[in-house]
Amino acid sequence: MRDMSQSARLDFVAEGLTIILSSARSFWNAAEKLPDNPREASVLEGFATEESAKALILLDLVRCPPSKIDERIGRIIKNFYSHLARLIYANAQSWRPVNVAQLQEYVDSKRQSHNLEGGMSEYILPNWATYSRESMLYADIEQHEDSEPQWRDPTRFSRAGIHTRPFALTLVEALDAVGVFSRAGLEATSKIWGNVDFLANEHSGHVQDLTGQLAKRLDAEGLVSETANNDHVRWFYDRWQMPMYNLDFKLIPVSLDQLKSDREAAYWSEIGYDHHADY
Repeated sequence: MRDMSQSARLDFVAEGLTIILSSARSFWNAAEKLPDNPREASVLEGFATEESAKALILLDLVRCPPSKIDERIGRIIKNFYSHLARLIYANAQSWRPVNVAQLQEYVDSKRQSHNLEGGMSEYILPNWATYSRESMLYADIEQHEDSEPQWRDPTRFSRAGIHTRPFALTLVEALDAVGVFSRAGLEATSKIWGNVDFLANEHSGHVQDLTGQLAKRLDAEGLVSETANNDHVRWFYDRWQMPMYNLDFKLIPVSLDQLKSDREAAYWSEIGYDHHADY
């Protein structure tokens, strides 16, 4: 897409969004048919989430100011193919940051290579987003620090019970319903959102203003689907995250020494004792 004209790029994205949405829906529809197979249903739900995130990443390419696309398209496409970036993208749609800088902080908290888990932060685990994804997909061998190797049973990581429609899928369906996925809708999205470059200090107020402008244009051009309802409109206005084309989604390496230090600090904090205090 780097060497395409803006018009050709929008043509290409419009075609892809339809394919991606159909793929996400088919994964979710299959997941709903497996109430007695929670692991398999969870895997398919995860696939539906990641496919939906790919649509959101492409929409951020459309929302990027045209003059900045050449310098950012490489990062955006890497996010498109990254499991970690897609998972964070999907989760980020429900966050409420005040500006882009805070949104990057939220993203940073989700891209650490390892995290502390457990009631006393006693367990060191790989990045939770990718670990939980792969834990449902594969039987594998794992080892916790100095313990003996053990088998990981993927069925233990599935979510039994009722599955809910993925947040990201509901959002992209809403965007499609109000006309954003159409070729003319993408043209309108690019023209309106491309006037603001979402850097550190750009805030949620700009999101509301630009969303309102886009809504008026989609309606004026007759692009809103006849199937659009109040829920679609609400998701369009309230849930579409500010553009993330300028954010860093790469994995952040965390050293074992740092994790052990953080774990010790968490332990002493939990028991209410300052072990650094000078008596």
